[in-house]
Amino acid sequence: MSASFVIPALTQPSIPVAGESKSFPVRRIWCVGRNYLEHIRELGNDERQPPFFFAKHADMVAGDGATIPYPSLTKDFQHEVELVVALKSGGANIDPAKALDHVYGYGVGIDLTRRDLQMASRKKEQPWEIGKSFDFSAPCGALRPAAEIGHPVKGKIWLSVNGTEKQKGDLSEMIWNVAEIIGKLSLQVSLGAGDIILTGTPAGVAALSPGDKIECGIDGIGTLKVAIG
Repeated sequence: MSASFVIPALTQPSIPVAGESKSFPVRRIWCVGRNYLEHIRELGNDERQPPFFFAKHADMVAGDGATIPYPSLTKDFQHEVELVVALKSGGANIDPAKALDHVYGYGVGIDLTRRDLQMASRKKEQPWEIGKSFDFSAPCGALRPAAEIGHPVKGKIWLSVNGTEKQKGDLSEMIWNVAEIIGKLSLQVSLGAGDIILTGTPAGVAALSPGDKIECGIDGIGTLKVAIG
């Protein structure tokens, strides 16, 4: 018997799969903080500290070609290009040696950030949600299945604004690799099919303005274009 609800059933957030008519349903969005050394340094953080995790809500995903409304409350709205990992299965306490067995595929995404609000929260030792978790804050491009491209460990990751390159790095520069990230996150929470993980950003984060056009990509995985409304 199908369930009935007191309000209309909610739409399932999803991400397209390259070359497929079917899409990937998003269950949860996890983000890794401080996983590229130069980005840690540019924000003045302690590079000896291990990465940590924060979350965005699934319905904050935005697709390729989207126009992202400039968010409220901020005067320092910044971009962070990241490798997206999409899980087809999960569990708790996952052995890093077997973690890649749970990966469906990979994409490119942007962790949009209200930097001024994030920094203010950090100074007050308050949660980061106001700086990281808001409408349209997780644009993601189409996924490429690992069955097609394998599990990338190197490749240029980049982002440009209005045709000027702002961020450039390589996946090989990640402090924690994908398997280690999955293993560590699964100690904190039981992972599941539909979870996506944004794996940290290289240096070069900068402020965005209304009208800006963003293009980003990862070699061998794909590209993503969004505009700021």
